[in-house]
Amino acid sequence: MRGAEILIKTLIEQEIEVVFGYPGGAVLDIYDEIYKHSDELHHVLTAHEQGAAHAADGYARSSGKVGVCIATSGPGATNLVTGIATAYLDSIPLVAITGNVGMKMIGKDAFQEVDITGVTMPITKHNFFVTKVEKLADTVREAIRLAKSGRPGPVLIDIPKNIQLADCEYIPQAPVPADAIVPAEESSIDAAAEIIMEAKKPFVFVGGGAISSGAEKEIQELAEKADAFIGCSMMGLSEVPTDHPRFLGMVGMHGHYASSLAMYGCDCLITVGSRFSDRATGRLDKFVPNAKVVHIDIDPSEFEKNVSVNCAVKGDVKEVLTRLNAKLETKKLPEWKAEVDALLAKEAECDPLDDKFTPKNILLKLNEFTKPGTPITTDVGQNQMWAAQYCNLRESRKFISSGGLGTMGFGLGAAIGAAFGSKERTVLVTGDGGFGMCLTEMATAVTNRVPVVVLILNNKVLGMVRQWQTLFFGERYSNTDLKNRETDFVKLAEAFGAEGYRAENMDELTAAFEKAFATDGPVIVEARIDKDEFVLPMMPPGGSMEDLITKVDK
Repeated sequence: MRGAEILIKTLIEQEIEVVFGYPGGAVLDIYDEIYKHSDELHHVLTAHEQGAAHAADGYARSSGKVGVCIATSGPGATNLVTGIATAYLDSIPLVAITGNVGMKMIGKDAFQEVDITGVTMPITKHNFFVTKVEKLADTVREAIRLAKSGRPGPVLIDIPKNIQLADCEYIPQAPVPADAIVPAEESSIDAAAEIIMEAKKPFVFVGGGAISSGAEKEIQELAEKADAFIGCSMMGLSEVPTDHPRFLGMVGMHGHYASSLAMYGCDCLITVGSRFSDRATGRLDKFVPNAKVVHIDIDPSEFEKNVSVNCAVKGDVKEVLTRLNAKLETKKLPEWKAEVDALLAKEAECDPLDDKFTPKNILLKLNEFTKPGTPITTDVGQNQMWAAQYCNLRESRKFISSGGLGTMGFGLGAAIGAAFGSKERTVLVTGDGGFGMCLTEMATAVTNRVPVVVLILNNKVLGMVRQWQTLFFGERYSNTDLKNRETDFVKLAEAFGAEGYRAENMDELTAAFEKAFATDGPVIVEARIDKDEFVLPMMPPGGSMEDLITKVDK
């Protein structure tokens, strides 16, 4: 077979069901084979290569499988870079396939030639430049294995044009499994159990690694045995149901008041699959000042990188917690519960219920229309934080958001991918700024009849940046006011071939949601909110949990 067909045959062999991409000169032979094998491999044509990368990412996050995207050389390849970096910082299994000019033209500045392996080296687990067609199939298999093994992440394969055209024998193989998990050392688990059993104020801090491991039941069992409360980083959202009685919500810069203060005041922090991002910790010299720290992670490079720990346990979170829970005896800590109950009462006082048309109430209304299996995708900014604070998340892998890179424009592509990965109606919570960066993917959603409800919280400003300008830059609103943008999002939806609705009060919002969730294809719901709605609590820059801002006089 020619190399191009070997590539597609190998993807099918490895049980890849859907790929996202955009054709071009250096991948025409690959796309010819996609045409020939369209009954075995579904290809989704996106409007932009960055959208393809985000869609593959959203597919991977929602399904737990490897996401795949394809782009041509030069600008096609470089348009993938932001999506690859997004997946890298959030540890998402993704394989990006690019074409390149023929090997004889490499290094000669040929048309649309870019050293994409050099460009992406810092943001991939590994990347490959294929120089022999005989190695192509095994390279694809190795890329998929690497992407999903250990700490997941993106891998890139760059295939020159002549390799796609060269002939070679293709020998099918079975799907490659992820690498076997090396069990954690017994002594480290014993040490963790001893610290936990001695604790009077234990707190379980859940990160994205717990989702990759599928450890939701084990986390809840740990909390029950240790009489601990649970919080999470943004990447850990959905691993524990938001209505679980021990779950206090997200911690950190825009975390829930009770969750952040409970973590700050704990005497034992059990961290599962989190890298201690600065957005979760605040000032490191004031982070959990009275706690012993147990850190469970599959990647030992995270140990002691940001936070000093008393016990590091290297291993898969689910495997470690299964063994750890077996060593714990159930205990009750009524004084700790009373302390947390007081924090919850203070949180309710800081964030009272009302009937106004606010982001909080808009998302609480959204919760009435979503199901346990509904993936909630976000863009980045205030919309992201409001979704993290108020959306009901009842099953793992249902909160899909760019964490480490904070990629505005991530949302719509990721929502499309999440719909394919979950086979469920998907919701995108976005802002007018973030949506403006990715709105071309509405063409993809309409063409493929993707069931996605796009909720635009439109305040006509770059909300999060403006919030910082208000609080820390003397209200100097430099280039954050979008009031002169006259985009009509309802007409925009109609121009793409979708349905669009606008709401300026709760009654209009309810009616819009009723219509949107009764529609098979993509729908835009624009909710016009006040530009001075802030995300609170907020940890100020350079601050710690004890510095949380809970109220702003406007």
